[in-house]
Amino acid sequence: MLSDIQIAQQAKLRPIEEIAKQLDLSPDEVELYGKYKAKVDTKVYDRLKDRPDGKLIYTTAITATPAGEGKTVTAIGLTQALGHLGKNVIACIREPSLGPTFGVKGGAAGGGYSQVVPMEDINLHFTGDIHAVTTAHNLLAALLDNHIAKGNELNLDPKRIVFRRVMDMNDRQLRNIVIGLGGLGDGYVREAGFDISVASEIMAILCLATDLQDLKERVGRILVGYTYDRKPVYAKDLNAQGAMAVIMKDAIKPNLVQTLEGQPAFVHGGPFANIAHGNNSIIATRMGLKLADYVVTEGGFAADLGAEKFFDIVHGYSGLTPDVAVIVVSVRALNMHGGVAKEDVKLTNLPALEKGMANLDKHVENIKKFGLPIVVAINQFPTDAPEELELVQRHCDELGVKWAVSKVVVDGGPGGVEFAQAVLDVLETEQAEFKPLYDWKQPIKAKLETLAKEIYGADGVTFAPQAERSIRDLTRLGYGELPVCVAKTQHSISDDPKLKGAPKGWTLTITDVRPSLGAGFLVCLAGDIMTMPGLPSKPAAENVDIDMDGNITGLF
Repeated sequence: MLSDIQIAQQAKLRPIEEIAKQLDLSPDEVELYGKYKAKVDTKVYDRLKDRPDGKLIYTTAITATPAGEGKTVTAIGLTQALGHLGKNVIACIREPSLGPTFGVKGGAAGGGYSQVVPMEDINLHFTGDIHAVTTAHNLLAALLDNHIAKGNELNLDPKRIVFRRVMDMNDRQLRNIVIGLGGLGDGYVREAGFDISVASEIMAILCLATDLQDLKERVGRILVGYTYDRKPVYAKDLNAQGAMAVIMKDAIKPNLVQTLEGQPAFVHGGPFANIAHGNNSIIATRMGLKLADYVVTEGGFAADLGAEKFFDIVHGYSGLTPDVAVIVVSVRALNMHGGVAKEDVKLTNLPALEKGMANLDKHVENIKKFGLPIVVAINQFPTDAPEELELVQRHCDELGVKWAVSKVVVDGGPGGVEFAQAVLDVLETEQAEFKPLYDWKQPIKAKLETLAKEIYGADGVTFAPQAERSIRDLTRLGYGELPVCVAKTQHSISDDPKLKGAPKGWTLTITDVRPSLGAGFLVCLAGDIMTMPGLPSKPAAENVDIDMDGNITGLF
């Protein structure tokens, strides 16, 4: 089989004007970025707001493993399969970050014959949205330090600055730094650090804002630090929100591209689900629901991360309610949850596979708590033995959930027809009775206790001294009724990446709670979680190249 980039480069793309016309978008509502990319005016939603919404299909997965689950390829493949069945469908997914693209995880444009294209553009600079997030974020950081250096009228305490800088690359050297070294004209000396751009609060705001005015107001609410007498200081106190909104004026518009088979796709926003809320923009999804009969979206990592955050955070700000949830599994990943080493996942090991089913069971249990119908998509790999697939299918029957085998990576849309039909059957026969897991008005600790016990399967929660202090301060300031966004490992339902399956007898540890007041949630750090990843010993960047004719190689 050809590599992902070879398949993408051989694809015959339709001009993006044709894709826009397919969605009944007028030329005035589309801004072209070359032949195959465009931005769509946010006013389209206002034009169509009285049109009934389509059906929202939410794609999630079991807990991530190095063996691969295939959530994004499944979401894109489902879109292609529904298109193959003649349905009016659009995909709404997140934009890749350059850090993972050149690191270890890879991009987020799908794979095999289930991709959104132009793949190279999407996985690289695309339309510049992440760069806009980075620039707007760092503008605020510069205004903040400049304010202190130029007299500090707001009486900011340099030791209580909470706003860091960002960049769109994995660079561990910048996690903790000292800035302001040099002469008097170089600012003042203080400790600082960088996060990755997709962990920026600006990225979260981009994906949770409903329009540009909402984005500007949210930006103004960003907490940057405290005064010497411990009073909070916000971005609006620095008069930063106007300029930041100007930088974001194009980034807020959804990006329109297409699948390999010509179905439309919005690729917009890219917050990580292990350190942010992990879902594409509300603007893109709302617009998609007005433009198509079916919208396929996905959340980062497993159902305990991206999905939970969509249900408990995104829903609360948007009213968006999924009609069905797809949980992606693979035999290989279930084997790893059963204790098999990565190098042995291709070998048939039914006892390990049976043991690994505990992880699927927990995610099915969790999705049911939100009142959603479920379809389990079994992402088939060439090494899967018939008896392994039969075991997973039989287990799904015992759980009482619909299942289907998906072959979209190898066969594209036609390989997902059985899967797509299963989703359509569930949409026709089962009614969602959606409900969030907790009430935002509950105390911070109570909300975390609910997530720990109900979603992660923990016995309870312990709070480090720093977390205790943060919770007291945030409650005192009146922010205790914001939803909680847990930042934890994606490699386990627990806060320990080494624990596979569905671990029991453990306690969630919250080390700190950081306010994202503009985004409208509290980031609760669980265990050893980093907001600036590092590169692996053999970064993917070492394999990427370009020839004299501009042909890119090594990009997956």
